[in-house]
Amino acid sequence: MNKAYELIKHQGNQNLFVFGDHASRHIPMAYNNLGLSGDDLTRHIAWDIGTEIIVRRLCEHFQCGGQLASVSRLVIDMNRDPEAAGLIPEMSDGTIIVGNENLTPLEKQARVDDYYGPYHAKLGESLDALSSPFVLSIHSFTPHPHTGDARKTDIGLLIKHDEESAEQFRQSMEANHPEYKVGMNLPYSAYDLNYTVDAHVATRRLRHLAIEIRQDHISTNKDASLMADRLATCLKPVLQHAVT
Repeated sequence: MNKAYELIKHQGNQNLFVFGDHASRHIPMAYNNLGLSGDDLTRHIAWDIGTEIIVRRLCEHFQCGGQLASVSRLVIDMNRDPEAAGLIPEMSDGTIIVGNENLTPLEKQARVDDYYGPYHAKLGESLDALSSPFVLSIHSFTPHPHTGDARKTDIGLLIKHDEESAEQFRQSMEANHPEYKVGMNLPYSAYDLNYTVDAHVATRRLRHLAIEIRQDHISTNKDASLMADRLATCLKPVLQHAVT
C-alpha cells in the first residue's frame, strides 16, 4: 500500500471504479497527531466515517477496482483544490488543528509531494487505464456539526455534471428504500465541494455519482456493510443504463 493511497484491484469488471477521498483517519507518527487528542482523532473532522467499508464492499459486490486515501483529511484534504485555503485545514468544525498552524511553504509542499500529488496522479492513471468506466465517489457527513444545524437528509447526491445518473439513482432509492430521504446537492452543493470529481471525472466526461451518506447510518462496520448492499441494489439499474 502506498502511503498516500490504497488501490483495490478489479476482479474482472472494468466498467466501474469507486473511490473515497476521506476514507482514512490515519495521521503519520511524524505529525504527532497534529496536536489533537480524544474524540477529535476519531470524529468526522478526521475522516468520512464508514466510507472505507462501503468502498470495499461495493468493489467486492461489483468485482471492480477502487482507490482509498491512506491519510486523514486533516493531514491534507484530497477533495480540495491545491490552491484552496482548506487544503491543510487550520480549523475544522470548531476545532483548532494545532499541528497545521504556521506551516512554512516547504512544510506545506512536503505534504503535497508526499500525499496529495501521488493520490491524484494514481487516480488519474487508474481512470485512464479503464474504458469509460462509471465512477462512484463515496463520502459521508455528520448528522450535526458542532458549528451548524442538524441535517435531515439521509443520503445526498452532489450534482454538477451528470444530473441524469443522479435522478436515476434517486428514483431507484425511492422505489427500493423509501425510508431514506435523498437530497440533491445536500447537505452541501457540488458547486462548492466537488474538486476530485471536477478534476478527474468531469474532465474525462465519465458518467458518475457523488454519494454522501449521513454517518449515523454507517457508524459501525455492520451498518456500513448493510448500507453498501442497499446502495448496490439501487445502483444496478443506473449502471445498466450507463452501458446500454
